[in-house]
Amino acid sequence: MASKEYALTMARYNLWQNENILTAASTLSEAERQKDRGAFFGSIERTLSHLFWGDQVWLARFADTPAPDCGIADSTGLIADWDDYCAARAKFDRRILQWAHEVAPDWFAGDLKWYSGASGKELTRPRSTLVIQMFNHQTHHRGQVHAMLTAAGAKPGATDVPFMPKDYQGL
Repeated sequence: MASKEYALTMARYNLWQNENILTAASTLSEAERQKDRGAFFGSIERTLSHLFWGDQVWLARFADTPAPDCGIADSTGLIADWDDYCAARAKFDRRILQWAHEVAPDWFAGDLKWYSGASGKELTRPRSTLVIQMFNHQTHHRGQVHAMLTAAGAKPGATDVPFMPKDYQGL
């Protein structure tokens, strides 16, 4: 189950991997990032937009941060300007890391009740399971983006947790 240490490790990994993916994606033209590549959300940008939306939704539930102004149906259209998106993503990744540092270890033992717009009903689940969901959702969609970047000729760096650079491990 998820714990404070798990959240810290995964928040550090999230920061590292988003920097990795965005660096590789920035080598592509806007047209290449927006090209439909047959993935679930179509393009690199649409997938990254949905991922950012999901992170904001989960952190709003965990830490009462602002939630996105749109629902899941519009989650793929949040990137109006690539540089602005990259800056907002980097800032939010630091906010996820801050939450992981600040969250009390016993917080993971409780349940979270929320209204799920995707399912149209109120749900209650263990917080530890939902933290795993947030980080798993990131990894899942970054994997899709990694495949699209590779197909487009970009070269993302390493992705395996044991190869996370030491400067990220100490954050």
